[in-house]
This record gives sequence, C-alpha cells and structure tokens, in this order.
Amino acid sequence: MSNQSAVAKVVLPYAEALLEHSYKNNLLNEVNKNLSIISDTLSQSSDLRLFFNNPLVNIELKKNIINHLFEDQINTFVLKFLLVLVDRRRITLLSLIISKYFDLVYKLDSTTIARISTASALTEKQQEDMIQKIKIMTNSRYVKLEINIDSSLIGGFTIQIGSKKIDTSLSGKLQQMALYLNTI
Repeated sequence: MSNQSAVAKVVLPYAEALLEHSYKNNLLNEVNKNLSIISDTLSQSSDLRLFFNNPLVNIELKKNIINHLFEDQINTFVLKFLLVLVDRRRITLLSLIISKYFDLVYKLDSTTIARISTASALTEKQQEDMIQKIKIMTNSRYVKLEINIDSSLIGGFTIQIGSKKIDTSLSGKLQQMALYLNTI
C-alpha cells in the first residue's frame, strides 16, 4: 500500500465525521467559514505549519496555540475537532482533512470544481459563460472555478475537471503540431 493511499484512508474518516456532524446540526455554512479561516491561516504561515508538523513540540503547547489563535474566530465544535486532531497526532494532516472535507461538501451539493489556467485574466462575463458551459457539460448544479494565470500558455486556456483536461491554449496547439511534425 502506498503512503498516499494510507494517508487518504486516515484523512477520509475525519473529513466524513466533520461533514456529518456539520450537516446534522445545521452548521454546514458556519463550519465551511471556520475551515476557510483555518486554511487561510495555515497557507499564510509556513511557521505555523512547521510548528504543527513538528513531532517534538509538546501536545499541550500545540493545543494552547490553537486555542489562542482560533478561540474567538471559530465555533466550539471546530475548535474541539482541532484539539482531537492534536491529541491523536493527526494535526499534521489538517490541510488534507480540510481539502477532503470541501471535496465531500462539493459532491454533496453537486458542485463541480473546474481548474482553469488562462494566459490572461477572465472577465466576469467570461467566467459566467464558462460556468454555464461547464454546468451543461457535467450536469452539475453548481460550478466553482479555480483560476490560475499562466503566461506560458501564450493564449487561450486549459480546463481540468477531475481527471479530464481540455486544452485550447496556443502553446497546447503548438505542442500538438510539433508532435505531428515529428511523426512524419
């Protein structure tokens, strides 16, 4: 069994438990906001990530830091959830648990995540048109766009939905032409 699948087997039950409790207690929106706050905090502070990932740091110290950082920002349930992760030495998986939680929420809401790379920024109208097209293609109620600006595409865009990728970029077309010319 690979390390990645072992981690996935550990992460999934925590994400499912978090989602189930949130859903049953009508806390879904609040928990979503709380986890976004936590995720933003972790992404902005590499020191905090290193602190949580360090097995030599005392568990009580980690709990104190969590209480100090998040006590006034998140609800009691999410705070207790974080403390349980510390007790079970799973706090190192927090970012993965949050990511898996949101994947499950999107699946529950019939939301499709579309990762778009484009050479230049999309206008609001282009984004809305893209959302409508992706809704039709995937039969989803909602579409969430994750947009990345990548000047190496030269022009056009790529869309990745799950394992499927659509490449309409100029660099993609040039690569296809180069492959075709190399086979002649």
